[in-house]
Amino acid sequence: MDEYNRFVDWDKMDVTVQSQDAKELTCTEFQELKQLARQGYWAKNHSLRAKVYHKLISNIPCRTVTPDANVYRDIVVKIVGKRNSSSLPLPEFVDNSLVPTYCLNAEGIGAVRKIILCIANQFPDISFCPALPSVIALLLHYSKDEAECFEQVCRILACNDPSKRLIDQTFLAFESSCMTFGDLVNKYCQAAHKLMVAVSEDVLEVYSDWQRWLFGELPLVYIARVFDVFLVEGYKVLYRVALALLKFFHKVRAGQPLESDSIQQDIRAFVRDIAKSVSPERLLEKAFAIRLFSRKEIQLLQMANEKALQQKGITVKQKR
Repeated sequence: MDEYNRFVDWDKMDVTVQSQDAKELTCTEFQELKQLARQGYWAKNHSLRAKVYHKLISNIPCRTVTPDANVYRDIVVKIVGKRNSSSLPLPEFVDNSLVPTYCLNAEGIGAVRKIILCIANQFPDISFCPALPSVIALLLHYSKDEAECFEQVCRILACNDPSKRLIDQTFLAFESSCMTFGDLVNKYCQAAHKLMVAVSEDVLEVYSDWQRWLFGELPLVYIARVFDVFLVEGYKVLYRVALALLKFFHKVRAGQPLESDSIQQDIRAFVRDIAKSVSPERLLEKAFAIRLFSRKEIQLLQMANEKALQQKGITVKQKR
């Protein structure tokens, strides 16, 4: 029995990830890791991917005092107590995000909420982080227990390398990344951008969904492949994949009337059912074929957008 099986419902899992042909991962060179991640080298073997995630996340430079598995074991009973984990209220900073179940079993689905609450307890400075439930749910598939998953997520949140942006944790960071995504769409996906402008009242609202497409709507097989590359290459991978999703949506849906009363809902539905039209390989190929931006360009756009928001005084989410 695989030691990383505890939270997985294998009836829902893609059977190809059980093949045993992948070897250990010995390389440490960035270029080689990048190639292997993009090719899906560890995607075909569940426990190899778990070990690779563990290794990559262990190498993230973090704040000196980063909560670990022992902290989780100390605090979980105090925070959760005897409450039924499926009814635990989520902290405000996840902004009513979807809590995806992916291929988790009942124990895993309950564990996601427990881990979110313990993270909220240990990271009082997080004010807005809608991607968190999805990241926890994803990593639980590759964790031996809740405490290990908690530690890995804490390392991602506590990354202190200024050149490595991982997950947005404030409304300012999130909102400026939505604006940056809009800038990139305007520049690199003009046909899709024209469609968005034509059919939506507020194009920024459509683009503010971009992280939800990845962390919420994408099926596990896809987001896990994206995450493989994200852990090696960082945040810009997320922009690339979201742009590729928009390009595919535009290609598949161009000229057809909207299926729902909003383009936002249509894109979400398209991403949820992406397996009908695009394989994970094609999605990543498209994402990396966009002849495009450097990390430097993204950083400059992001900084300019953050500055613009700060000048308008928009730093926290307004209550609707």
